[in-house]
Amino acid sequence: MRYGYWLPVFGGWLRNVEDEGMEASWDYVRRLARRSEQIGYDLTLVAELNLNDIKGVEAPSLDAWSTAAALAAVTERLELMVAVRPTFHNPALLAKQAANIDHIGGGGRLSLNVVSSWWASEAAMYGVHFEQHDDRYARTAEWLEVLDRAWKEDHFSYEGKFYKVSDTVLQPKPLTRPRPVIYAGGESEAAKELIATKCDAYVMHGDPPGRVREKVRDMSARRERLGLGPMIYGVAGYTIVRDSEEEAQKELGRITDVRQSAAGYNNYQQWLAGTQLEQRVSLEDYSVSNRGLRSGLVGTPEQVAARVEEFEEAGVDLLLLQCSPQLEEMERFAAQVINRRESRAANV
Repeated sequence: MRYGYWLPVFGGWLRNVEDEGMEASWDYVRRLARRSEQIGYDLTLVAELNLNDIKGVEAPSLDAWSTAAALAAVTERLELMVAVRPTFHNPALLAKQAANIDHIGGGGRLSLNVVSSWWASEAAMYGVHFEQHDDRYARTAEWLEVLDRAWKEDHFSYEGKFYKVSDTVLQPKPLTRPRPVIYAGGESEAAKELIATKCDAYVMHGDPPGRVREKVRDMSARRERLGLGPMIYGVAGYTIVRDSEEEAQKELGRITDVRQSAAGYNNYQQWLAGTQLEQRVSLEDYSVSNRGLRSGLVGTPEQVAARVEEFEEAGVDLLLLQCSPQLEEMERFAAQVINRRESRAANV
C-alpha cells in the first residue's frame, strides 16, 4: 500500500470547523510536504480550485500549479499529483508546464489528476466556459489526446471539436517515461469509460472496502475488454486515530456537527448539482469532503490498520488521506498505522 494525502490548499477539510490550525499558505504546505516524505508518505494530491469550496469563496486558497512547481524544488521523493481541469487549461500549454515541473523534480515525481469542472460560479468568475456533464468528458477525451501526443511526439497536428494544434513541438519531453501517470475519478458511465480508455489510474471517493472492490472489478473488466493493462487504484479517506474507540467517536461527533449555514454549504450544493454520483450524499458527507468518512478509517490504531488491510485486499494500491489538523494527525497516522503495518510485514 502507498500512502498519499490531500495537500491542504484550502486551509482544512472540515466545513463545520472554522479554524483547523492549518492555514492556506506556502509556509505551511512546504513544511508539511517536507515532513511527510520523512515519515512514510509517498504522494500528495494538490487540488485545483481558484475559489475555496471548503471555507467559503472569500477565504484564501493556493494555486495548484505554481505550488506544485515550488514543492518539486524543495522535496526529494514525494510524488506530486496535481489536479488539472481541461476547461481551465489549453492541453499543449499544460503539457509544457507539466514537463518542466517533471524536470524540476528530477523525473518520476509529477503526475496529473484530471478533473472535470463542476463549479459553475467559479467558471463565471474566471471567465471560463462551463459545459454540461457529458460534454465535459467529450472535451476531456480530446484534451488527453493532445496532452499525450505532445509528451511523446514532435511535429504532430490534431483537429477535433474542441482543440486544434498544428505541427506542435514540445521540448524537453518529460523525464518520466512513457509519460507522467494520469489519474482520474468519476462515477458516471461517461467518466468510467473515458478513464478506462485514456488514463493510468482510477481514484475513488470514500466507500467501504466491499463497495470499492466492486468498482475495482468493474474498471478491471473495462480495461481487459479494451485490451489494456492493469490500472492503479486509489481511494479517499478521512482518518481519525485515537487510543480508544470512545475517543475516536468523540472526535467524529465534533467534526460532523453539521451547520447548514457554514460558509461552504452553497458551494457544496453546486458540487452535488454538477455531479452524477452513484449514491445519495448525506449531510454527514458534507462535513468532510470526498465521502472520506465512508472509508471507515476511524478508531484505534489496530482498527484502522485492519481497515487498511481490507482495502489492500480489495485491490487498492493508494490511500489518499485527509485529516485535521493535518501535520499533527499525519504524524500520528504514520507512527501508529504505517509503521505498525510495516513492522508486522517485516516480522512475517
